[in-house]
Amino acid sequence: MNDARLWHDVDDYFAGRLLTGEPDDALAAALSDSEAAGLPPIAVAPTHGKLLHLLARVQGARRILEIGTLGGYSTIWLGRALPDDGRLVTLERDPRHAEVATRNLARAGLAERVEVRVGAALQSLDRLAEEGAEPFDLVFVDADKANNPHYVEGALRLTEAGALIIVDNVVRGGRVADPDDDAPDVTGTRAALDLIGRHPRLDGTAIQTVGVKGYDGFALARVVS
Repeated sequence: MNDARLWHDVDDYFAGRLLTGEPDDALAAALSDSEAAGLPPIAVAPTHGKLLHLLARVQGARRILEIGTLGGYSTIWLGRALPDDGRLVTLERDPRHAEVATRNLARAGLAERVEVRVGAALQSLDRLAEEGAEPFDLVFVDADKANNPHYVEGALRLTEAGALIIVDNVVRGGRVADPDDDAPDVTGTRAALDLIGRHPRLDGTAIQTVGVKGYDGFALARVVS
């Protein structure tokens, strides 16, 4: 059995034993509707969605910021972790993606709890800061990788000590460690990791993962001041 097949099988094994209960029609429909609308198949894996959900609950997050909505699959996982008075703001550049996500979130019963903001994420981050947005407890960064360091900087402007910042897809199939790879997604990811490593307000690490999404990983950073 090749590695990729084995990774898929183990992910399926975990999902079958840990993501139990009644079939989750809202999550399944979010994926199928995203596929039908032609969105790229890059949503987080189910087990990673559950990890985001658990991290938000462990964090006690009342306010969540997501950078990169796509079809709203990860947004549903995060939104379900919020308390009744919680709020999630998710930023999506593509209006068509935002339309699909809005429908998926409404189907999941999260329309009143989640705000989808359409436009370039860097501009939306600036606007949130200008509005004096209440600090976020958790930030999930999963947008274009070239801008990862700018997204982390934007997250720092909108968080206080104790917040958690998660940056997805930081391994890039191992390319992040290849000094000869200067593609924008890789250089942007390296810059974000360097920022996390040296910034006095951040304490972080990175984890490699394998599974249905292939070989990748994520960074976790706690805002310490």
